[in-house]
Amino acid sequence: EFCPSLAGIMLLEVFLVLGTLLIYFLFSKKKEETLPFKDGWWGRGQKPVTKEDSSIRPFKVETTEEELSDLFRRLDQARFTEPLENSCFHYGTNSVHLRKVVSYWKNQFNWKKQVEVLNKYPQFKTKIQGIDIHFVHVKPPRLPEGQAAKPLLMVHGWPGSFYEFYKIIPLLTDPASHGLGDEHIFEVICPSIPGYGFSEAPHKKDFNSVSAASVFYELMLRLGFDEFYTQGGDWGWLICTNLAQIAPNHVKGLHLNMVSVSKLGLTHLLSVLLGRYFPGLFGFQDEDVRRMFPFLKKGLYRILSESGYAHIQATKPDTAGCSLNDSPVGLAAYILEKFSSWTDMEFQNLEDGGLERKFSLDDLLTNIMIYWVSGCIVSSMRFYKENLQKGIGTQKHEKLTVQVPTGIASFPNEILHIPQAWAKKKYTNIVSFHFMPRGGHFAAFEEPELLAKDILQFVDKVEKEQLWKKK
Repeated sequence: EFCPSLAGIMLLEVFLVLGTLLIYFLFSKKKEETLPFKDGWWGRGQKPVTKEDSSIRPFKVETTEEELSDLFRRLDQARFTEPLENSCFHYGTNSVHLRKVVSYWKNQFNWKKQVEVLNKYPQFKTKIQGIDIHFVHVKPPRLPEGQAAKPLLMVHGWPGSFYEFYKIIPLLTDPASHGLGDEHIFEVICPSIPGYGFSEAPHKKDFNSVSAASVFYELMLRLGFDEFYTQGGDWGWLICTNLAQIAPNHVKGLHLNMVSVSKLGLTHLLSVLLGRYFPGLFGFQDEDVRRMFPFLKKGLYRILSESGYAHIQATKPDTAGCSLNDSPVGLAAYILEKFSSWTDMEFQNLEDGGLERKFSLDDLLTNIMIYWVSGCIVSSMRFYKENLQKGIGTQKHEKLTVQVPTGIASFPNEILHIPQAWAKKKYTNIVSFHFMPRGGHFAAFEEPELLAKDILQFVDKVEKEQLWKKK
């Protein structure tokens, strides 16, 4: 027969289990966990026993006649494929338009002049964790009495480069001259991600976003910045996010023009199914609904149609990369396609991919040339494998929230829209979230003034309301 005391014990056990779970949930959520700093060594061979040379050396982009004659020879020998009739940019870069770009590249584009443009801002290199890190460092031309410049780290992504920030730098270092007031003036640091542009590529496996964040944190400390702001889109979003997780007591604010969330729960799924009909229930605004739905078209299909490159780069980057490193025309076709569709998906309906609606050919080719002359396309593509090979949602940084004051500029033509309701589960301290009036993925390159204004208002909020307190 059933023993009452046994029932009592079972009931007690159930209460103990429930109590333990309750305590776990109450207290585990409160603990502000940081991401461990990744002290790697990415140089060739064995790590030397001697201390690393931490000097900061001036750097200038240079070009040679050999480099140019090799480029022109390859451009002259390019083999083109005839595109399908009326295919515009739906199959990727349209080769009728590509011929025009190559003709401009050979006959009008002046790389020597663009090298001077690249060198108009001071650039440097310094060795961190065994590899040379390249960065642009621009101080304000003038500072009002008693005012200090605020250090701002800006990080690019793929297939961009430090050059994406050249139009926004003056708006941040000298805002008064551009009608943006002089309350907040920045000292801007734009590094090249290791394996991109003029930063040395890692020689070892496993250099991921946390490694890059650790290297850039070391860079900022080496430059004498104990407290600083960070800004990024594309990979810059993740690197700056990781940096805020590693050093929350040093990052005063995190400004992003792209966000992504890898931990999706039941509420996300329900909001995808029902958010269009009950937006208020899921914290969606009208603009969220406009940008997200119909979700099959604007979410799922878009991800599938636009992420083929990421699958290749996250699995076999070296195979695809070696052809791009050998052919400037192939490299241009691969990169230009992204500057078309990621700027505006509708540009795929145009024979020229809408490339010159937002960018000049000189700017686009300068970015491509940074990849070409540094031979960095393969190492830049490997970054996908290093970040994604272990699976989405498996890394420690993906499980941790971000407590640092965060500002999000949400551009309408970003490939995938992430509503604030989703973002705030990851970024628990969003102090500004703005739907931007226009623009796409390459915000600093495409809409420098819009982005600069959003960064300025965000920093103003953090400073005025003293949202950031060093613990």
